[in-house]
Amino acid sequence: MPYLKRLAPEPEPIDCKILTAALNLFVEKGYHSVSIHEVQKISDVSIGSIYKHFGGKEGIAKQLYKHVLNELDELIDGVTTSVEDPVVQLEEIIKQLFEHTETHEYIISFLFYTKHTDFLPDEPLMNNSRPFLKIKEITSNAIEAKNINNTNINVASSIILGSAIRMIQLRIDGLIDDPLINHLDTLMNNIWNGLKA
Repeated sequence: MPYLKRLAPEPEPIDCKILTAALNLFVEKGYHSVSIHEVQKISDVSIGSIYKHFGGKEGIAKQLYKHVLNELDELIDGVTTSVEDPVVQLEEIIKQLFEHTETHEYIISFLFYTKHTDFLPDEPLMNNSRPFLKIKEITSNAIEAKNINNTNINVASSIILGSAIRMIQLRIDGLIDDPLINHLDTLMNNIWNGLKA
């Protein structure tokens, strides 16, 4: 199962095997190039099990999308419950995303590199998902605390998270050769200099 902060249960349940196989295939080949039979073969389960659990490829994609968003949501909650300062919260979230880019590349790729609207047109946009709304709330808290200037919340959160996401995409593409964590201080200094109160 594609988890960020915990291990998959052993033995891995059938639905978890299917989601793991689908994640790998969707990232490697693209959603539209993957057949349900490929998911079945990689997950080593029956076609009937796939249809029973998910109803088909779109059902797998929907559940996988919800699952990885939940993983991001839990990451953010873990940070906000252990750190009070909103600026430090934002830095820690980006730090963990950079670390997970090295250790959980497929989950991070599916989150930040895949264009979900191409195959899940009825799902809400990622910017309207719970984790991204929490990022906006943290950014709003930083503005209220006068840690960053009083600017449009969408602009401020886009500057903060958008810069990090673009670096993640460049790392996945191989255009940044070394781990992103090596560039964290530079990124954060530039973000805060641009958003100084």
